[in-house]
Amino acid sequence: MRHAKSSRDDPSLPDRERPLDDRGHQDAPAMGKRLGKRGVKPELIVSSPALRALTTAQLIAAEIGYPREAIFVDERLYASSPDGLLAVICALDDTLEHVMLFGHNPEFTDLAHRLSNEIVDMPTCAVAEFRFDAKAWADVREITPAKVKLDAPKK
Repeated sequence: MRHAKSSRDDPSLPDRERPLDDRGHQDAPAMGKRLGKRGVKPELIVSSPALRALTTAQLIAAEIGYPREAIFVDERLYASSPDGLLAVICALDDTLEHVMLFGHNPEFTDLAHRLSNEIVDMPTCAVAEFRFDAKAWADVREITPAKVKLDAPKK
């Protein structure tokens, strides 16, 4: 999931500390409700340490019943690359079946497009969902997703 819309009102803030703007604070819970209605229940949520991504993860978690304190913050999701994100995914514990990552563009769109040509853009607060017929997360690097879905607040 790409973080919700962030504010650029205070140019003195370091990039990591940029908060969500009003639209972001509306879109994230709305997307969380939409995910909850679809029965999305991740076993693990991993977020970039940037405030806008972590806040998005917390707002989504609240709507889908995931414990806020269980969100894992991973430095590798901030200022990464598609290869770096894929390395995080491939290193996930194989006992986990459903995982959500929260981060940034352009990396998230680039990775989503690499996994499926169907996705060419991830607007703010978009969720790209991939289902793989795989026994290990490391297999994701080599196979095509069995199912791809993109959802965004304006859909």
